[in-house]
Amino acid sequence: MDMDDRKLRILQAIIDDYILTGVPVGSRTISKKYDMGLSSATIRNEMSDLEELGFLDQPHVSAGRIPSAKAYRLYVDTLLKTGKIPDDSPASMRSLFSGRIHQMEDVIDHAAQVISSLTHYTAVVLSPKGEQPRIQTVQLVQVSRETALVVIVTDQGVIRDSVIRIGGQMDSDTLYAISRTLTEELRGVTLQEACQRMPEISERISGNNRVLQELYGLLSDGQRSPGRTHMAVGGTSNMLAYPEYSDVDKARNFLSLMETRDKLADIIRGNGEMSFTVRIGPETGVPEMTDCSIVTAAYSTRGGQQGTIGVIGPTRMQYSKVLSILNIIGHQLTEMFSGDGEDR
Repeated sequence: MDMDDRKLRILQAIIDDYILTGVPVGSRTISKKYDMGLSSATIRNEMSDLEELGFLDQPHVSAGRIPSAKAYRLYVDTLLKTGKIPDDSPASMRSLFSGRIHQMEDVIDHAAQVISSLTHYTAVVLSPKGEQPRIQTVQLVQVSRETALVVIVTDQGVIRDSVIRIGGQMDSDTLYAISRTLTEELRGVTLQEACQRMPEISERISGNNRVLQELYGLLSDGQRSPGRTHMAVGGTSNMLAYPEYSDVDKARNFLSLMETRDKLADIIRGNGEMSFTVRIGPETGVPEMTDCSIVTAAYSTRGGQQGTIGVIGPTRMQYSKVLSILNIIGHQLTEMFSGDGEDR
């Protein structure tokens, strides 16, 4: 039995209607709402064929049909194959991140909230795996005559705050001057790059060898630790608004999964190196997500590392809209983190 053009048009109408309403679709609905020039009986026969082919399910006897995971897969593959990701988002989306936030963790948190708000699904955003933090400030604060607190602040937060020995010859003004010089010299570089620059900086800041040696040790310890992966989740409760999760046990299992951060990160990261991935229902490989689809997109940083943005929604999610939003947000994040404004 072949999938001819008529079957495809009917299947498309059923998918569109079910995504919109969440109600099983009957032949009379298609006949009345969609101008196909076909009788209800003809549509009903075609729907029976589509069910036999595995593209439709009938949840109840004498009820309408709903698209199967196989139907959504055909729909999404057709959408992606054209290479034309729709852009039906408001122009205001294109400046969501300009000039507002600068630290990576804040940007990622904001992105998750924006995506969940625009899609009304659950959003997950991951920082690039292994992304090395970049120094923003180095501060030396005198604690006692012999010691000072070193605080190294990066774009991923405070990574070092340790007490070092400074000897008895330094006062707070000297430490402030060293802090200012180190911040000017090291702002925007990774810990590894900072270690490489320290010998040169030491030559210019004479008479402070003990402080600089202690600082070099802290930077060396920091660069041996891999960069943290920061994950932000937005709109977790959005899923509970869909009838698919009206069942208490199903909702509880989903919320439990959302709290298991390591597992959730692995699920979302998936094939993050690809421009878009769409996993539908059982394709997720996660029992708690049998009625869900996961759509992810990649973004890049200046160093070439890849982060992931994703949306979790019911299998009847608005794939076209989700792909459009992820496409735009992904490009915005790439522009922010690469600093060159170029497309991926």
